[in-house]
Amino acid sequence: MYHPTVARLTYRALLGRRRAAVLFVLPALLLLLAAAVRGFNGPDDQIAADVLGGFALATMVPLIGVIAGTGAIGPEIDDGSIVYLLAKPVKRPTIILTKLFVAIAVTMVFSAVPTFIAGLILNGNGQQVAVAYTVAALVASIAYSALFLLIGTVSRHAVVIGLVYALVWETLFGSLISGARTLSVQQWALAVAEKVTRGEGLVASDVGLPLAVTLLVAVTAAATWYAGQKLRTLTLAGEE
Repeated sequence: MYHPTVARLTYRALLGRRRAAVLFVLPALLLLLAAAVRGFNGPDDQIAADVLGGFALATMVPLIGVIAGTGAIGPEIDDGSIVYLLAKPVKRPTIILTKLFVAIAVTMVFSAVPTFIAGLILNGNGQQVAVAYTVAALVASIAYSALFLLIGTVSRHAVVIGLVYALVWETLFGSLISGARTLSVQQWALAVAEKVTRGEGLVASDVGLPLAVTLLVAVTAAATWYAGQKLRTLTLAGEE
């Protein structure tokens, strides 16, 4: 279910000059922020958790997910080049799964790796804070990639929709409306981080771990399946 040629083309599209520049900006900001906070405050477990939770997981990971998830397929649909790919003897689920694997890999590299490094800078992984948020970034990368890949498949305004979800729903509504947090990838990832960290109260989620894991798996599987179905529909429309 993995096609090397599709993967290579997707990597090339995602890591082109302009997209790569954008992908590097947020991790660089996180590392600069971590260095500045460490310089002014010294090692502090709570501050480390606040920085990693407030910037890395709440802002950087979903935005990188938007760039990687929508960019894995959206531009090809917009410019019509997807037709040439669909004309090849490659199964539609294979195309979606390959692009999902690429989006997940890119999101993980540009979000989980800098999160871990920032955690080491902030408090040297005291109370397992760096590892906890790195694991949270990894699991969130999977769900975000699948979700935004689906959005890129069904809408020509995928980036806008992705930004609205990441910045308005999860950040704004999630902070104001408690019920919205249950439907937040960020909260699901925090539940995993809460289990990993050793510090009492350093990481907290409004969603229990069993429900969080179930929702992470369900959303990832459902989004991937539906993206494959929409790609089938797109193929039929092109042939008609």
